[in-house]
Amino acid sequence: MRKNSKVTQREHTSEHVTESVADLLAHEAPLDYKNSSLNVGGVPGKKIVLEPPENDGRPAWNSKLQYILAQVGFSVGLGNVWRFPYLCQKNGGGAYLVPYFILLILIGVPLFFLELAVGQKIRRGSIGVWNYVCPHLGGIGVSSLMVCGFVGLYYNVIIGWSIFYFFQSFQYPLPWAECPIRRNGSLAIVEPECEKSSATTYFWYRQTLNTTSTIADSGGLNVKMTLSLLVAWIIVCLAVIRGIASSGKVMYFSSLFPYVVLFCFLVRGLLLKGAVDGIAHMFTPKLEKMLEPQVWREAATQVFFALGLGFGGVIAFSSYNKIDNNCHFDAVLVSFINFFTSILATLVVFAVLGFKANLMNEKCVIENGEKILGYLNSNVLSHDLIPPHVNFSQLSTVDYAEIYGVIKTVKEGSFAELSLDPCVLEDELNKSVQGTGLAFIAFTEAMTHFPASPFWSVMFFFMLINLGLGSMIGTMTGITTPVLDTYKVHKELFTVCCCIIAFFCGLLFVQRSGNYFVTMFDDYSAGLPLTIVVILENVSVAWIYGTKRFMQDLEDMLGFRPHAFYFYMWKYVSPCCLIVLITATVIEMAISPPGYSAWVEELAQERFQSYPPWALAMCFSLIVVAMLPLPIVFIARYFNLMSDGSNKLSVSYRKSMMKDISNLEEVDEARFILGKNPGETPSPKPPSRAYLGPPGTNPLENPNSLSPNSCYGTSYQNAISPQPPPPLSPPPPLSPIHDHCPSSSCPSPSLTLDP
Repeated sequence: MRKNSKVTQREHTSEHVTESVADLLAHEAPLDYKNSSLNVGGVPGKKIVLEPPENDGRPAWNSKLQYILAQVGFSVGLGNVWRFPYLCQKNGGGAYLVPYFILLILIGVPLFFLELAVGQKIRRGSIGVWNYVCPHLGGIGVSSLMVCGFVGLYYNVIIGWSIFYFFQSFQYPLPWAECPIRRNGSLAIVEPECEKSSATTYFWYRQTLNTTSTIADSGGLNVKMTLSLLVAWIIVCLAVIRGIASSGKVMYFSSLFPYVVLFCFLVRGLLLKGAVDGIAHMFTPKLEKMLEPQVWREAATQVFFALGLGFGGVIAFSSYNKIDNNCHFDAVLVSFINFFTSILATLVVFAVLGFKANLMNEKCVIENGEKILGYLNSNVLSHDLIPPHVNFSQLSTVDYAEIYGVIKTVKEGSFAELSLDPCVLEDELNKSVQGTGLAFIAFTEAMTHFPASPFWSVMFFFMLINLGLGSMIGTMTGITTPVLDTYKVHKELFTVCCCIIAFFCGLLFVQRSGNYFVTMFDDYSAGLPLTIVVILENVSVAWIYGTKRFMQDLEDMLGFRPHAFYFYMWKYVSPCCLIVLITATVIEMAISPPGYSAWVEELAQERFQSYPPWALAMCFSLIVVAMLPLPIVFIARYFNLMSDGSNKLSVSYRKSMMKDISNLEEVDEARFILGKNPGETPSPKPPSRAYLGPPGTNPLENPNSLSPNSCYGTSYQNAISPQPPPPLSPPPPLSPIHDHCPSSSCPSPSLTLDP
């Protein structure tokens, strides 16, 4: 080989060399480029080590730990703390873990692995990935971006609420520990709304949200919540403004700190009176619940959202990985970290709620004991009904249960007039709460009884801020990465503009009626659209791109063949499970009347109210807008009204695509490097065998996977079309890389891939 050839120049100089398509393909190694070498030109002993693809300027994670923490921070969020424990209590306690774990294996891990793999292989955000896999279904990436936008708008409002409570926690006693006193001259009375409910409930609905009684009454902006939302968006903007260069460093703290707080709360909770009762109630299995379809549907939904499938954040994070990263290990690791985090959070929540239930039960016993004592003193009840060993000054729950049973038996006809409560601990434990009701009412009430309650309150809400921040970073990355990959805009400027626009759109949620809009967006903007996005992701990879082709890509990328389990999951089981989930979701939406829980000030309690017509139209508009890109992109590309997006790809990206196609055609490496016909020059290594699926399957089961009619863009569709070669034109002047070979075997500058 001549010393001035371009391949040789690359070894001896760092100057930029302009390369043709043939040169680019010549440097691309179908096998492990680190260990492979070729004897070029037939010169004995002259070997050229294949270089890795040149850096395309894409950022990369500083370490594997940083990447894992980013994926954990995105998947582990507020739902692990306030949604999973509620579902576990509602759906059979410990028995709920069985369907959840089964569906985690059947849906969660395979689909999470799929998203990690396509992001890492194609090295683009959600829009670029699905434009590559199937341009006609390129709307998948746009729809996931839309869902990310909707979710980010209201999710950051929850972080704003946590920020408000965080700063309110720096005082003793805590501001929600007691009901406020209203003074009217010399007369001091307890606030009636607070007295009818509780101190923590009053602080949440009246002093924090200052909520209205209907969604139709906006009530104007809540200044405190507006400032909290502004602080939340400033924090998020600073975390993501430089992409993974800034968010990766934030993840070291925001992903690890919640575990420190959870372990501290677990130790503290186990030392509280009644904590064991709460945990025992939690994990006592009700096996009959496993036979109910609703339990399996809610378990599937929780698995689906717990891992962040379909949002685009998983794909965006993995696109910054090295091409040979073991994403299978990452998928299994992050999935099980998420699962065990949910178990840990459930232990913490029910240890604290067990303590709270004991306090409420003791309070109930004292109040009803005073009622009975008053009835005894007024001769409404006879002293003969009271066992002699009962001491009303130290009335235990066991003694009260005995008295209650005797009075109910003797006074059967007039018992209802006495207004006595049974005060059963099990009833307190069965009061299921989730979401904001758990975090801002039930948990805060329990913490008021902790020693050093401000410290624990600060820790708890700081944990919620970090859990929300990790999820918001992933959500924002799912928005910014596909846009920055598709359009070359200034990263920092674009991120700041997104945060500013999102803040002003988020003012909808910081009105006095904003809590009702948060519920609306949570119910309608993500559920059904995200499920449809994920099933289309699954179908486009498994049935359009081809499961066998995808498995071969994984083998080339990872260096080992994934287990056949994934072949069957992607091709059959996961799509069927998702279809059932979509059907169940649509049926539930049709059966359940759309509405919200409104706080009625006069009654000091929540009441279900139906959405007015304009709000109902808004609910379904969220679903339609989120899914609208799917048919629009399909129709536009079907009628060639829109480019397939290949003109947006970098040189190294196009080179990777051409390499994938060449591998699938199973032609000799020398054909693309030296321009030889197959068999003229022996390959230094046997060509990689195309994956033929699990043992016993028909190799020709998917004949359309390589067909020119398969779902590919026009820019590289012709490259794999079986057609005769064009007439040879007179050869152009030889470039230095061609000087070593006869003109009959040198590749022409415009490379044509013949089958």
